[in-house]
Amino acid sequence: MNITQSPELLDRLAASYALGTLRGGARRRFETLAREHATVRAAALVWQTRWSGLTELQPVAQPAPAVWTRIDNLVQADQSHRALQAARAAAPSTQAAAPSVAHTWWRNLLVWRGAAAAGALATVVVGVQVNGGLRHTTGAQIAALQQQLQATPQIQYVAVLADDKAAASMLVTFDPKNNQLVLQRVGGFQEGADQSLQLWALPPAGGPRSLGVLGQDKLLKLVAGEADVKQVPTLAISLEPKGGVPSETGPTGPVLFKGALIQRML
Repeated sequence: MNITQSPELLDRLAASYALGTLRGGARRRFETLAREHATVRAAALVWQTRWSGLTELQPVAQPAPAVWTRIDNLVQADQSHRALQAARAAAPSTQAAAPSVAHTWWRNLLVWRGAAAAGALATVVVGVQVNGGLRHTTGAQIAALQQQLQATPQIQYVAVLADDKAAASMLVTFDPKNNQLVLQRVGGFQEGADQSLQLWALPPAGGPRSLGVLGQDKLLKLVAGEADVKQVPTLAISLEPKGGVPSETGPTGPVLFKGALIQRML
């Protein structure tokens, strides 16, 4: 099934991919499709942007003492295992030395198993403590998540602008509810102090039309109406002198990034 022809399925898969719940073969197939289709890449980037705010909902917590106990047990077990390997490597191959080596191996094995058992017990204790804490915080976190999702901009248009090597450099979304273009730098390009990046709409007829000059922040917002982007198949970014150039002149510098503007049907 071609998920690019099913916007609802693509949206669910992109959300699962960004959240990390899409795993195994399904995740690898999604990544393959993302490399081949700009629509899939755009959906994944949109959801990664949405989920990134969830880290702010997680309360700060100090590790329980059992965590350090488990770490110490694992370190001790590793040291015992290394000592066992060293003893076996240095052991003489004569029959007379065999009982001593066997005794040493058995003693180290008991230590290793005891440390592993203590580590498992500490894991159970930590799990009980964490789960107990989640019972008290899940309701508040869900309420905060619902509030955050309700405040999420209504994205109807999205574009991934890439360079001539197909490397994504800018994620562009348009929110008609707030008349706002949001641009997020996803590449490493940085213009010089005496230069500016300028966003252009490339309509099917007529010359390029400027949508605004970009600052140097990672997240940029431009005011625009739906009429500015509706039925515009392509967006482009050119490198211009500081402050940009008038829309009437069109791009005067090189066009660095370009990509299709896709209207989401969800």
